[in-house]
Amino acid sequence: MSDKMFMGASTKQGYDIATKSREIIRSLIEDDVKNFNPAERDIVERIVHSTADPEYAKLVHMSSDFVDTAIASLRNNETILTDINMVKYGITRYDGEVECYIKNEEVKKIARKYQITRAAAAMRYAAQNDFEGIVVSGNAPTAVFEAMDLYEKGKMNLKAIVGVPVGFVGAADSKEALRNSNIPNIIVEGPKGGTPIAVACVNSLIQHL
Repeated sequence: MSDKMFMGASTKQGYDIATKSREIIRSLIEDDVKNFNPAERDIVERIVHSTADPEYAKLVHMSSDFVDTAIASLRNNETILTDINMVKYGITRYDGEVECYIKNEEVKKIARKYQITRAAAAMRYAAQNDFEGIVVSGNAPTAVFEAMDLYEKGKMNLKAIVGVPVGFVGAADSKEALRNSNIPNIIVEGPKGGTPIAVACVNSLIQHL
């Protein structure tokens, strides 16, 4: 993959900056990604670029089947389901559907009825409406927990989870639970994460289609 594609550069100046940036990132994280395949390395490089934080190279963990499973789902134009709209709007150049139900009126009703977060309710709503694809959470650990529970009960046809919610309440626990599950996944260890991480991961996968 070219640095131009990696960074979205469209002019010589932009391309030069992209090339230099990628060289710097690779030099900073080389030891941390030496056991990753090219697609996995690209994900980590994008995450480090989006955060300017090389520590992420030590915190990102992927199940061995994550990349292949996620790319297969995307090649089939299956749905990408995000926990919040900010993540949805950051995902670009995908021919399939990118959905977020956080503001859906039915989702709000589910949340009130069962006294759960709207992010969790959105997972239930998607599962009830023939969702098939990838769940992407950059902010809501409750979405990760709910998606995992629905999957384990055979109620949600998800193929992989990008589980990188940020925060000090529930985020680390949800990611550790996901990491130890049999669901193809990528997580960021500890409280770090967020929208830029989720978006970087998905856009990296899309570039490999």
